[in-house]
Amino acid sequence: MTKADIIAEIAEKTGIEKVDVHVTVEAFMKSVKTSLAKGENVYLRGFGSFIVKKRAQKTGRIISKNTTIVIPEHFVPAFKPAKNFTENVKKNTAKRVGK
Repeated sequence: MTKADIIAEIAEKTGIEKVDVHVTVEAFMKSVKTSLAKGENVYLRGFGSFIVKKRAQKTGRIISKNTTIVIPEHFVPAFKPAKNFTENVKKNTAKRVGK
């Protein structure tokens, strides 16, 4: 499912114009990005959390040059789904594949 699909589905279910839904979705994503860039996590009860994870310093290799490099400690965005969200996906996916 793409962002356009999500916008179309929300517009269809709510009766709100696609343009307005698009503006809202874009504003939501911008808020999440801005918060994560500041190091602030975003918690959505029942859905999940957008969090900032710290990656430790590690050694990497450039195979073409046969050299090692140090990859410094850095932060990456991540999503941690809510427990009930994860259980729902597991249950519904198992039904679709016939388990």
